[in-house]
Amino acid sequence: MLTRRHILAAGIAGLATPRLARAQELPGVTATELRIGNTMPYSGPASAYGVIGRSHQHFFRMINDQGGVAGRKINFITYDDNYSPPKTVEQVRRLVEQDKVAFLFNPLGTATNSAIQRYVNQRKVPHIFLSTGADKWAEPKQYPWTIGWQPSYRTEAQIYAKHILAQKPGAKIGLLYQNDDFGKDYLIGLKDIFGANFDSMVKQVSYEVTDPTIDSQVVSLQSAGVEVLVTAATPKFAAQTIKKVFDLGWKPVHYLTNVSISVGAVMEPAGMERGIGIITSAYLKDETDPAWAQDAGMKEWRGFMAKYIPDGDLKDAGYTFGYSVAQTVMQVLKQCEGDFSRENIMRQATSLKSFAPATVLPGITVNTTATNYHPIKQLQLARWTGKTWERFGGLIEGADV
Repeated sequence: MLTRRHILAAGIAGLATPRLARAQELPGVTATELRIGNTMPYSGPASAYGVIGRSHQHFFRMINDQGGVAGRKINFITYDDNYSPPKTVEQVRRLVEQDKVAFLFNPLGTATNSAIQRYVNQRKVPHIFLSTGADKWAEPKQYPWTIGWQPSYRTEAQIYAKHILAQKPGAKIGLLYQNDDFGKDYLIGLKDIFGANFDSMVKQVSYEVTDPTIDSQVVSLQSAGVEVLVTAATPKFAAQTIKKVFDLGWKPVHYLTNVSISVGAVMEPAGMERGIGIITSAYLKDETDPAWAQDAGMKEWRGFMAKYIPDGDLKDAGYTFGYSVAQTVMQVLKQCEGDFSRENIMRQATSLKSFAPATVLPGITVNTTATNYHPIKQLQLARWTGKTWERFGGLIEGADV
């Protein structure tokens, strides 16, 4: 026999059902949890970048300690993909189909993300703020669910090419690059500026991520009479290049990709004095730069490191990178205002206006729109002193190609 209490309870349950059903329909979202997926090379040839994933794990632990987001704790699920595209495909399928994450955040690697881009876009899974600066992540018409974060490698290469023309016109240039989409963006960027003169100006040599060393490539560039060297390599090979150039007694003007300028992960292993004079571009604050000793953003980051990663190397730029991009995704989640549908996550990821993470250089902000999938466009040139990266010139936005 139904009592009045039973009828009222049934009525309340009936009213709540659509809302509960809606929450249950959202992948990776429950009343108490938001699941975020990630892949990182915790092992393999690019394992130096594993600290980025470690930074994320502790960043989200900090957010959970502060109460989470919209009443939900973040469950950050990160898997090792060994910097191997087939492994990335396997791990991302696991994240999407088994773990049922709401979205993928900051998976690392150009070739690895290329391997999953079509899959995640077909499944309409937000694939946001990738840990790779490939220019291809800004194709909203073809891949609306994929967006990068850091400055484009192609734009970075264009900036180096313009600087080379201004400082060393007529010089013989060598390009050492990783033989994948990461390295090839630097090839394209140099071609953008040098145009029809590229072939006569540039000797290009590539390496594979499976190569044990790049010694022979460096020797071949020196033997070709190269006066300006542009190196587009991940940390392990960047450190090897710096060492070999020094050991050969070769002194080209050396430009180095900004994804391999971590003092702790590259310059120290290479030998601090061996890289003196190397030129790069920066968009993040560097802990070794005394200019940031009293900077509010860096104090905030140091406080996070002291509490959550006390054994972390403060000279490793992976930690400052990780903090900035994690702050960016938290801004997106705040803008979602509790609606963590995949559509709204993507909508907010492409609606950022002048957001300034704590560890990016002053004047640089994150901006996105439905047609602008290049969140950070500005860079500043910097030179290695043997102790720190010394910035020079002003902020450069794009290359006006």
